[in-house]
Amino acid sequence: MTNWTQATGAGDSRKSNAITDVACPFCGLVCDDLEIVRDESGIKVAKNGCEKAVAGFERAVDGARPQVDGKDVDLDTAIRAATELVRASSLPLYGGLGTDVDGIRAVMALADKSGGVVDHALSEGQYRNFRVLQTRGWIMSTLTEARNRADLFIIVATDVQKLHPRFFERIVNVEQSLITEQPKKRTVVFIGKDLDQSAVTGPRIGEVLTLNVDLDHVSDVVSALAAEIRGTPSTQDTVAGVATADIRALAERCKTAEYPVFVWAPPSLAFPNADLVVSTVSDLVKELNIEGRAAGLALGGNEGAISAAAVSSWQSGFPLRVSFSSGKPDYDVTRYAIPRMLQDGEGDLLLWIASFSPDLGPPATKIPSIVLGTPGIKLAAQPKVFIPIGTPGIDHAGRIIRVDNVVSIPLKDLGRSDLPRAADILAAIELAL
Repeated sequence: MTNWTQATGAGDSRKSNAITDVACPFCGLVCDDLEIVRDESGIKVAKNGCEKAVAGFERAVDGARPQVDGKDVDLDTAIRAATELVRASSLPLYGGLGTDVDGIRAVMALADKSGGVVDHALSEGQYRNFRVLQTRGWIMSTLTEARNRADLFIIVATDVQKLHPRFFERIVNVEQSLITEQPKKRTVVFIGKDLDQSAVTGPRIGEVLTLNVDLDHVSDVVSALAAEIRGTPSTQDTVAGVATADIRALAERCKTAEYPVFVWAPPSLAFPNADLVVSTVSDLVKELNIEGRAAGLALGGNEGAISAAAVSSWQSGFPLRVSFSSGKPDYDVTRYAIPRMLQDGEGDLLLWIASFSPDLGPPATKIPSIVLGTPGIKLAAQPKVFIPIGTPGIDHAGRIIRVDNVVSIPLKDLGRSDLPRAADILAAIELAL
């Protein structure tokens, strides 16, 4: 349990319990500089919070009870009912996976014991990255390195502000650098139409440029940029409505920059040939590294997706979409995609985990379901068993892996409720099998 200190809220003479350096689990950045205050009205974000943080930390969770067939029961009864469903299942599907590292470890152990399939709700987006990493490789940056070294950011077809409201504030706009006392101004280039640029502000920012192209044709522009960097320029005046001269100018900026960083988020690349965009960007980054230095930076990772893929890789050797039905880990990116399995009538039980956001509700399905969810989770239908669980970083301590895959961030227990951890519920089911 967190030890709260006394602090005075800004503009308020009352003293409130407060804690600083709180990590926020509600997006992949896991910003760890929040200040939280707690009084008789509950938990409030006092400093450094975005709209995602406010919605997550300040959401009320009181009154939620375990249920079996829609009727309130005690926790032990709900666990016994869930255990019987898992025991009777021949192919349980473990989906959602919106939890922390300990929760994913417990999922993997239960799936192993019960012969189930493991897949995160957001893994379809992640596989736009995984396929490229598995087949071609890439050169990637971290948040810290990009913050301190990059002099050119190229935002590729991604509305970063929507997914990660503080990315520009914490990574791009910062005035200081650990590398030099007088860092250069930065150029920020957006490739894509109608991408929010409002947060790119401050004395560190030099030019803000746009290659205004429909998202469906971003791959054409990125391919033309790669061709320019390779020295095989296009002979056309325009590419997908973008002047070839502008693409050529960006190629020159990339070649002369000290450290260009290409930024994208797989969930935003929901258009035809999205895998090709990631592949082409990864290839042009490698090309730039022949004579200079450049890197990619993939964002996303909300709802604990990065932790899920990492833990699955540690424990099975594969990044999600793993089946234990044969008694050993079996990996197939298509065969073990839970959305496809549900659509095709495969699997006979869905166990869904969503501890961060009520928006990560389970899909409609005809098979029985168990939901371990944050109170207020959106349900398409009444599950056989519902167990309300706590949110890591608010209701209990935990650990989550940041979007760049290099840092594991500890999450504090802020004492909002006594809802149980997903890891403990899953461990109890496994133990009872």
